Amino acid sequence: MASLAPSIHCSCNLNTAFLGDRSGIPASDASFRSVRFLRRLVECKESRIGKKPIEVPSNVAITLQGQDLKVKGPLGELSRTYPREVKIERDESGLLKVSKAVETRRANQMHGLFRTLTDNMVVGVSKGFEKRLQLVGVGYRAVLEGKDLILNLGFSHPVRMPIPDGLKVKVEDNTRISVTGFDKCAIGEFAATIRKWRPPEPYKGKGVKYADEIVRRKEGKAGKKK
Repeated sequence: MASLAPSIHCSCNLNTAFLGDRSGIPASDASFRSVRFLRRLVECKESRIGKKPIEVPSNVAITLQGQDLKVKGPLGELSRTYPREVKIERDESGLLKVSKAVETRRANQMHGLFRTLTDNMVVGVSKGFEKRLQLVGVGYRAVLEGKDLILNLGFSHPVRMPIPDGLKVKVEDNTRISVTGFDKCAIGEFAATIRKWRPPEPYKGKGVKYADEIVRRKEGKAGKKK
């Protein structure tokens, strides 16, 4: 007796590039397209700040030995060692120039930074820098006791801060503090340490803030409406 079930013929095409040909070609012999990666050169532009020359006043002495620079003026003496990515030179007219020693992205970043640091050294030993702070709050005051700065900032005890060497601190009206010196980094660090004890809060503005700082105020919570 003949079978009544119809014969089904599967004509699925499995000849793909990943499985290979069903006719006996192994999958490992399938052809693949080669992919090439191209390297793009990064162009490092010269820093607008770094390429500016630095004028040296007549009362400032410069000592340059390789990557070491010493600056001496009427207010003090500073020194700095430069990394290998940048180099510093002094031309015939007496101007200091900071340039890149290599063409890399790191050298491009350091170019403007070390030019600014060098300029701060020259200005610091000749003219000096100043940072002013202000105490805002009832009972907040500051006094000087010898080489220590005493702050009353609402804590259960006064805050005593020794003044680092090379810095001068003045207190006016018990609420205004002036920090001066020839090292701009040391001035900024000491002023930031004073402010850190009581940063200004955004509702009433109480705390220690820089004289030129603008504190963005927030609106307090409103009472419940009846």
